[in-house]
Amino acid sequence: MAVHDLQRDLIDECVEDHAEGRLSRRDALKLLAGFTGVGLACRILDARAQKPKSARSEKPASAPSRQLERVVPARVAPDDPEIVASSVRFSGPSMQVFGYLARPARDGAFPIVLVGHENRGLTPHIEDVTRRLAKAGYVGLSVDLLSVDGGTAKLSPDKIPDRLASAKPSGFVRDFASGLAYAKKQPFARADRVGVVGFGLGGGVTWSAAAAIPELRAAVPFYGLPVSADEVPRIKAAVLAIYAGRDDRINAHIPAIEVAMQQNGKTFRKIVYPDVDHAFHDDTGERYGAAAAKGAWDETLAWFRQYLDA
Repeated sequence: MAVHDLQRDLIDECVEDHAEGRLSRRDALKLLAGFTGVGLACRILDARAQKPKSARSEKPASAPSRQLERVVPARVAPDDPEIVASSVRFSGPSMQVFGYLARPARDGAFPIVLVGHENRGLTPHIEDVTRRLAKAGYVGLSVDLLSVDGGTAKLSPDKIPDRLASAKPSGFVRDFASGLAYAKKQPFARADRVGVVGFGLGGGVTWSAAAAIPELRAAVPFYGLPVSADEVPRIKAAVLAIYAGRDDRINAHIPAIEVAMQQNGKTFRKIVYPDVDHAFHDDTGERYGAAAAKGAWDETLAWFRQYLDA
């Protein structure tokens, strides 16, 4: 069975999660078997389990404890008086799309930032990220890429990666385009100032959206699988790509996309945070790295201020 790049990325992430103890063998097999068959899925997991970790994947001896790392998250409560936040739904090409919208509570019109979630769906963490954007002066809209199944809340967590891996990336981009059309109609939104940020799977969707939605002025993919070189000419957004130093799987794609962006005269900057793993920005996960997460978020907001606030 042929797989597309985002499916392959989800499969690789599943294998990685199992090897590092974040996903049971049973759940990993359930996800992989749909694409490879049970026999090959078992061989893939066993081969990865026997593969020695590279020095780059090991924690440095001086790494701070997880308890200390969790002191810093810049979370924004749903009832913060400076924002207005709620679940929303809007029309897509063939169905209702679910999302989460947050905006500043004060009067005015503000730039729009779409938010792409990880392979766990539209989680409370992604809702919090959306509220952080509102606190910073943006209309944040996270798009639930599981809307075809009734939304993230309708699925058990072990089913979500499989459902996302079964979907077509073009459908994700259509959902983002529908979210943008909805946001642009809101009286508190600036339709001429639009950006996107995404994490993991959502980082890959951020790249795809940048190549497919010409209105985007700024894009910040966190450890996302980039588009192919032939899609780069369509990108109009200024791209800030955030990477984790120990994320060898995603980082292997950096040289090619960097060359393609440069050759096509695109605005591109990359930042690689050393000694952190894929998903380091998620302060609810095991791989959270507080200092890198704070630094990356500060850089994200500075990027949006530069390209959306002018």
